Amino acid sequence: MPNRLDLPSDFRWGASTAAYQIEGAVDEDGRGPSVWDVFAARPGAVRDGHTGAVACDHYHRYPEDVALMRGLGLDGYRFSIAWPRIRPTGAGETNPAGLDFYDRLVDALLAAGITPLPTLFHWDLPQALEEEGGWLNRDTAHRFAEYTSVVVDRLGDRVPAWITLNEPFVHMVYGYALGIHAPGRALMLDALPAAHHQLLGHGLAAAVLRERGLQVMIANNLTPVRPATEDPADLTAATAYDALHNRLFTDPLLLGQYPDLSAFGLDEDLGGTVRPGDLKLIAGPGLDGLGVNYYNPTRIAAPTDPGLPFSEAPIDGVPRTAFGWPVVPDGLRELLVGLRDRYGAALPPVTVTENGCSVADEPAPDGTVDDPDRISYLAGHLDALAAAITQGVDVRGYFTWSLLDNYEWAEGYHQRFGLVHVDFGTQVRTPKASYAWYRDLIAAHRARCRK
Repeated sequence: MPNRLDLPSDFRWGASTAAYQIEGAVDEDGRGPSVWDVFAARPGAVRDGHTGAVACDHYHRYPEDVALMRGLGLDGYRFSIAWPRIRPTGAGETNPAGLDFYDRLVDALLAAGITPLPTLFHWDLPQALEEEGGWLNRDTAHRFAEYTSVVVDRLGDRVPAWITLNEPFVHMVYGYALGIHAPGRALMLDALPAAHHQLLGHGLAAAVLRERGLQVMIANNLTPVRPATEDPADLTAATAYDALHNRLFTDPLLLGQYPDLSAFGLDEDLGGTVRPGDLKLIAGPGLDGLGVNYYNPTRIAAPTDPGLPFSEAPIDGVPRTAFGWPVVPDGLRELLVGLRDRYGAALPPVTVTENGCSVADEPAPDGTVDDPDRISYLAGHLDALAAAITQGVDVRGYFTWSLLDNYEWAEGYHQRFGLVHVDFGTQVRTPKASYAWYRDLIAAHRARCRK
C-alpha cells in the first residue's frame, strides 16, 4: 500500500486560511463592511453572538504567523484577500492601505521561502454589493473582475498562481439557499442564479489573470456521493445531488456546459440566467489547476421533503469530528479517482486546497496541546491521497485546513481546526502536537526524496 512518504518529490506542502476567519481589524485602515460583519451582528445568526471583529488578529500579527509557517517548512500558504479591504464598497475607489497589507504579507512569505497562493473571494462580499443583490445580481461578477484587476496589478509580479473563488457551492447553499451563512438569505432553489454568477465572475477574473500571464485555479468543495441503497429511487436521488453539489460547479469549467438539472425543474439555461457566451467565458482556455476541498462523503436517499429531489442519510459506523462530520479518509481517494474517470483529459492537475478536522483540543496544565485525533485524520487522508496518485491522478499538493484555530463562520469560535491553538482572549499561539507531526512529515518526505 502506498503511504504519505511515497508522494512525488515535487509535491507541495501547505496550509490554508481565510481573511474573515483570521484577520480581525474589521474597522481599520479603510476596510469596508462585509456581509459577514453584518450577518454576525444579527441576533442569533452566529453561535453565542461571536463575530470576526478580532478573530486571530492576523492583520497585526502576520509576522508571527509567517514564522509559524516557516517552522513547519511549508512550500505554500493559501490565504484569501478581503475584497472590502481593497474596495470598501465593492466598486469605485481603491483603498491603498488594504493593498499595502497584502503587499507586506506577500513579501514576508517570500522572504520565508513560502509561495503565496491567494484566493480572491472567500465569502466576504462587500456589504454594499449585497445591498444591490449580491451574487444574485449579474453585475457583481463584473465588479469581481474589476477588483481582481486591482489586486493582481499590485501583487502579480510576485504571485504566479491565483484561486478565483472558494467553494461556490457552499456559499450559494449556506448563504443564499438556506440562510445559515452570510448573507443569510433562505431562497432554496431560487438561489441558483448565485451559482452561475459566481462562475461568471470566475470566468471574467480568469480573463484578467490570463492577460497578465498568471495561472488560474478555483477551489471547489467536492464530495463523493453514495446512494443509501441500490433502490432506484435512492440512485436517482444520488444522481440529482451529485449534479447539484459537484457537477454544477465543475462541468461548466471543464466541459463548457451545465449538467442535467431537470430534477430541480431547470433547463440548460438555468431558467434564463445563462446568456449567450457565458459558458464559453466560464470555461475559457481551461484551468491551470483545480483546487479540491474535501471533508467527507455524502450519503443520499430518496426525497422526504417535496421541495427537493433528494434527502441526506447518515453515514454510520465511522468516527466523527467535533463538528459531527464523518471521518472517511478513503473518500478522498474515491473523489480524486472519480474526477479523473469523469473528466479524463479535461481534468487539470489537482491540488487538495483544504482538508482537516475540528477537534475539541485545549492546552494541558503544562501548556502543551495534544491532538491525536487530528494526527490520525491527516495521516489517513494523506495515505488516501497517495493511493489516488498511484491510480493515476495528477495531484500536485496538499494544503491542510487550517494553520490556525479561527472564526468558524456560524459556529463562531467553537470549532478548532488549526495546527496551532489560538487563545482568543490573549492571542497566544501554541503549536499543537499535529503541528510537530506535520513538520516532521514534511521533513521526512524531503529527506526520502533526496536519497
